[in-house]
Amino acid sequence: MIRRVLLVCSGNTCRSPMAAALMQHLWQKANPGWELEVHSAGTSAMPGDVASPHGVTAMRNRGLDLTAHRSRRVDDQAVADVDLILTMTGRHKESILGRWSHLSGKVYTLGEYAGTDEEIADPFGGTLQDYEKTAVALEAKLQAIIYRIRKEGAQAE
Repeated sequence: MIRRVLLVCSGNTCRSPMAAALMQHLWQKANPGWELEVHSAGTSAMPGDVASPHGVTAMRNRGLDLTAHRSRRVDDQAVADVDLILTMTGRHKESILGRWSHLSGKVYTLGEYAGTDEEIADPFGGTLQDYEKTAVALEAKLQAIIYRIRKEGAQAE
């Protein structure tokens, strides 16, 4: 059963923190009482960076707060005891598997795990509208992922 998820992008200031906040929110709404630990990290993150201002706004528009987020790099500690690692792109997935090949059964792109091949484009440096588009794309994939986790968890019981 999946209890701990790591979401991965490049810098851990846009996509993965947005995805983590959305996933945690959507999960709690759909599964009260069933805990899911959701974290984020970046393959090339500069530790301690704040979330992108447009990312903060896009999440605030959904009632979520990213102001306390600080970026972290994917490392041994980030991948320890994780049940599922979801990356924004195939390149992120390759980067994870290149370093931690033993995690091959736990690493997927968001699109793969949601049942599509679509990748999540990086809105970094873009407009608020670009971040809103990213948030919509994340929400759609995360809804499918939450359904899948819930279904597989119910089958495992």
